[in-house]
Amino acid sequence: VCIHHVRSCSSVRFIKSKYVCVFDKSAVKFSHQQRLFRTSAVSCGQIVQFKLSDIGEGITEVTVKEWYIKEGDSVSQFDSICEVQSDKASVTITSRYDGIIRKLHYNLDEIAYVGKPLVDIEIDASKGVAPEEDVVETPPMSHEEHTHQEIKGHKTLATPAVRRLAMENNIKLSEVVGTGKDNRILKEDILNYLAKQTGAILPPSPKAEIIPPLPKSETVPAAAKDKARRIPLPVSRPIVFSGKDKTEPVTGFQKAMVKTMSAALKIPHFGYCDEIDLTQLVQLREELKHLAQTRGVKLSFMPFFIKAASLGLLQYPILNASLDESCQNITYKASHNIGVAMDTEQGLIVPNVKNVQVCSVFEIASELNRLQSLGSAGQLGTNDLTGGTFTLSNIGTIGGTYTKPVILPPEVAIGALGKIQILPRFNGKGEVFKAQIMNVSWSADHRIIDGATMARFSNLWKSYLENPASMLLDLK
Repeated sequence: VCIHHVRSCSSVRFIKSKYVCVFDKSAVKFSHQQRLFRTSAVSCGQIVQFKLSDIGEGITEVTVKEWYIKEGDSVSQFDSICEVQSDKASVTITSRYDGIIRKLHYNLDEIAYVGKPLVDIEIDASKGVAPEEDVVETPPMSHEEHTHQEIKGHKTLATPAVRRLAMENNIKLSEVVGTGKDNRILKEDILNYLAKQTGAILPPSPKAEIIPPLPKSETVPAAAKDKARRIPLPVSRPIVFSGKDKTEPVTGFQKAMVKTMSAALKIPHFGYCDEIDLTQLVQLREELKHLAQTRGVKLSFMPFFIKAASLGLLQYPILNASLDESCQNITYKASHNIGVAMDTEQGLIVPNVKNVQVCSVFEIASELNRLQSLGSAGQLGTNDLTGGTFTLSNIGTIGGTYTKPVILPPEVAIGALGKIQILPRFNGKGEVFKAQIMNVSWSADHRIIDGATMARFSNLWKSYLENPASMLLDLK
């Protein structure tokens, strides 16, 4: 019986027949069990190469900025794998499988290519995953309710794990109030919503979420801080002079600037400049600033500039158009997606406010607040940075009066705003008065836009700002 049992064992080839008498039943059974355990461990794992899928917008390569996992970690579907930086935006890559990370194919700050493996994941072989379906999920996903969803210009921020929890419980993120930074929805918010849920499904609110105003004790120092920033200060960190040249690769937003400005050089630019008397607008903003603050929105001059530009584009749609590469067709854009140039630690970025033609000044201000917060944190998405049709650059926040802005292809016009200065001017009676003057510099594509059209548009835009009450006649 003992001999028969040993021959049936999977490890019988390691046991010579003349030594069989040495083994008792318990030893043979133990050896058999260990052999079966090792066989089971090998057969349960299947290595899948998790490839970087097409992010869109013609992006073929990205820079790996941060890994959220390491080799040996267990991951679940929708868990964050890494953050990558393209020449347009930062994107968080999420896992598609449940498994164990076996290999990271890139180090930090290395270039990852679309279609190439990003990580190797060991998954359960019984689930049978087709290799050709090894793609990553990058926002925006197909399920709008469970991504950084856009609801009438307002985006809901949530991590992949929170989106998964919401999806499993059939919860729309638009119905949950986020308590995290920038109104980000946390796991606790989902659990609290489940605890309070009564079974009724609430419709998504068309209004942007209102943030309660800060106490006066917090707002006063902030104003003083803004004034202090306007004074140029020397660099606080010590400057180290090594005496050696340093070479760095062009990456991220710098790389985008190289591509965009190289394409812009093919456009024949022409410029047009003027000055605007913002005295009445300054008074109007001062009256509305506190009201907007009580509704949780910081009201600057920029929303008025953007809305006035949109009203002007309705009269001169050629400025909200694009010209194809062969210069044979002009496409007149239906939406006024007006970009705003921002100076960030990552470099120059130009997010845009979507569909300005149907937005109020308050809604534009709310969206600008959101874009500025995300831009400062380096969290702007591809949707925020693409699709622009017209651009305004407020160089006056840093300094200077006039500039020569460069058109952002495929747009055909751009405006640069100087700083607002208190200067003496004459009224109709020849009397000197104190005026709030701002200079504007326009650049346009001279292939399809002539100087007269640009001047007429500028005059209309100027009239809206110098007489802000006149905007009421044309507001939609």
